[in-house]
Amino acid sequence: MTLCLSEADIRALLPMSDLITAMEGALAAFSAGRVVQPVRPVVEMGDSAFFAAMPGFVRDPAVLGAKLVAVIGANQARGLPTHQASILLLDPETGALLALMDGRLITEMRTAAVSAVSAKYMARPDAAVLAILGSGVQARSHLAAFRLLRAFTEVRVWSPTPDHVRRFAAESPVPVRPCQNARDAVWEADIVVLATASSTPVIEDSWVKPGSHVVSVGACRPNQREMDPALVARARLVVDSRASAFQESGDIVLGIREGQFAESHVVAELGEVVPGAVPGRTSDSQITVFKSLGLAVEDLVAAHLAYQRARPEAGYRYCNL
Repeated sequence: MTLCLSEADIRALLPMSDLITAMEGALAAFSAGRVVQPVRPVVEMGDSAFFAAMPGFVRDPAVLGAKLVAVIGANQARGLPTHQASILLLDPETGALLALMDGRLITEMRTAAVSAVSAKYMARPDAAVLAILGSGVQARSHLAAFRLLRAFTEVRVWSPTPDHVRRFAAESPVPVRPCQNARDAVWEADIVVLATASSTPVIEDSWVKPGSHVVSVGACRPNQREMDPALVARARLVVDSRASAFQESGDIVLGIREGQFAESHVVAELGEVVPGAVPGRTSDSQITVFKSLGLAVEDLVAAHLAYQRARPEAGYRYCNL
């Protein structure tokens, strides 16, 4: 029998605080070589549309499965999520299908949880002003995750659609200052989250003050970039996966191609920073950047946590497939 979990089930089973802790372990396992996963194969379907398969195997505790994700930019105009995903968990011993579950919310939440891990280890301890560029599901999820790290004295938000910014501020569980432009949001901010759908830079190097931590979760294709290349070049740069970054991230691929920096400019994977093998920052004045692309291990660890908690006696359903 296969356990089937809906988005509502996932929301009930995975509190953000638990997910942040789980992502620390997943990232450390990946960088320690305890995870087998390829760089995701991608099927391009046109402008702002692609399909990707994200299989993986975690050695201990054993978790096997895959996420199938379609990113359809045109869904925004349809009132649908741009990311549609499903996750399959398999029995590592037999290969039998253990669970089929919604992957859209897991993608949303684990992305923000990983960003929060980066801030925990890379942002200054006194960081008090948070700026979020973007006003969609990732912006909301990041606010939820970052609120668990610390009490910010100010949260700012900007996106190119003023109505979306106003709605974000109105629905926020904490006071949020809507900004008229990206510069106003970023100026003097301690932590900057870039969660946009832009394929060109939305942030300029000169806007970012010394000591800031910048998280970029958009621009996940090699021809897209979300950050000013000069900012990436002067920052301490950490990624989730070197292999993925050198193949998928335009912020890094294009910077190397243009001679802005070399591959060695990536100082670490976040999974090396978490256990202390590499420091997240080396001075209070240093600008740090975490470039997130998303890893299969993050999805599988989150899905496995939900599977372990979804006991039949609690009303979760099984289905014949």
